[in-house]
Amino acid sequence: MRTNHHLSILILVLLSILYGCKSAPTKSNKKSPNFIIILADDQGWNGTSVQMMDEEIRSKSDYHQTPNLEALAKRGMRFSSAYASAPVCSPSRYSIQFGQTPARLKMIRVGMNTNHINHQTALTIPKLLKSIDPNYTAAHFGKWGIDVDPSVLGYDYSDGITGNKEGGFSYKSSKKMQWGNTITEDPKKIFSTTQSAIDFIESQAKSKTPFFLQVSHYAVHSDIMAREETLEKYKNKAKGKYQKHEGFAAMTEDLDTGVGLLLDRVKALGLEGDTYIIYTSDNGAVPIMPPKRFYKQGSNFPLSRGKWDAMEGGIRVPFVIAGPTIKAGIASKTPITFSDLLPTIVDLAGNKNLNQTNLDGGSFKTLLANDGEGVVKRFSEGLIFHVPYENGIALKRAHSAIIIDNFKLIKFHDTNEFLLFNITQDLEEKKNLALMFPEKLKELDVALDTYLHEVKAPKWQLGINWKNKPIEKFNSYH
Repeated sequence: MRTNHHLSILILVLLSILYGCKSAPTKSNKKSPNFIIILADDQGWNGTSVQMMDEEIRSKSDYHQTPNLEALAKRGMRFSSAYASAPVCSPSRYSIQFGQTPARLKMIRVGMNTNHINHQTALTIPKLLKSIDPNYTAAHFGKWGIDVDPSVLGYDYSDGITGNKEGGFSYKSSKKMQWGNTITEDPKKIFSTTQSAIDFIESQAKSKTPFFLQVSHYAVHSDIMAREETLEKYKNKAKGKYQKHEGFAAMTEDLDTGVGLLLDRVKALGLEGDTYIIYTSDNGAVPIMPPKRFYKQGSNFPLSRGKWDAMEGGIRVPFVIAGPTIKAGIASKTPITFSDLLPTIVDLAGNKNLNQTNLDGGSFKTLLANDGEGVVKRFSEGLIFHVPYENGIALKRAHSAIIIDNFKLIKFHDTNEFLLFNITQDLEEKKNLALMFPEKLKELDVALDTYLHEVKAPKWQLGINWKNKPIEKFNSYH
């Protein structure tokens, strides 16, 4: 009897301990969502076979085939008015990570000094996700384009500080070499980068912990590389009216194949229902490539011009998102931009109180739940694009742009010349309305100038181009 008595007491003590543990406050059992951003390099709005705008057949390629991206779009939402934050890579990539415009970041061109940027800030996508749920693990594979190691921004796994050269681009390449067709089994590291991403999500699936993954492909930036069998396919395929480069088309499809391998693995691991997948490009496509010689009806047509300037061809990009609660096959016309990605991802992860006034973006979560309808609430008015340096390519002149509602203003800083377009009615940016709508011009100019002064954006001065002078040499809007 004594032994039984002691045993009973022991059982009661153990039950009490267990009960006490269960009674302690715990995090909700609801699993935090996963996020995958797939970022192409230099892929134009119409660079895929996904029609980005329902009423505009020219918003998809007339030559390239991307069946895996088509499948993603069919089960998700397309944004016909999605904008990269800049017409070149590094400023756009900074904008994604920090939720700010390149103007505010004062990171406005490739290869500039960025010591003035607070890379240690807590306001990055990985760090904010971990503040919501400490179980989040973050990874980045492929082209980085930022001046500090990804770990500084909160990434747990990465390829380190990488740029175009790691993807096979040589600044010393001749034009013939850049736009020639190099045959390789792993063009632009598409498949090795994809495999790194797959290995990561498999480890996360095993640990059953949420993740944020950005896969930043080196494709479709030059130099042109493709698998032999894909290149042969396009050599035997009828050319498009606007897109004709066999190697570029083959590289595009090889990229799509890599995307398909990743999407298939996400599905096989049973992660589709918990994972938001975003596909986009860091800026618009190169507007002319062999055999094209002129900007008129270049590779981005009907969009005007392309990479390196703030005409639509340089900044409007493909954008597809699929994931939990997003209806299939929806197209949204609401403008979004890269600085919106941080607040949107954070919102989807459960933080509804991200009221940082130094962020430029706003969450488009409500659009995802409302068939793409609605507006994005931001702290600043309009979408801002700031290119305050001379560029020997494209528009060649320092300029800035702002989009508010249907209107887009481009301001040239050397002469204060203006271009004003109704981009809803005039997608090709052919008709300058500056003289017809002086009040609208003034409204947008004031909004643009107010913002640039507010964030103390770098200011153009004669002789500053994209290849020289650190940020200290720029005048400022102080």
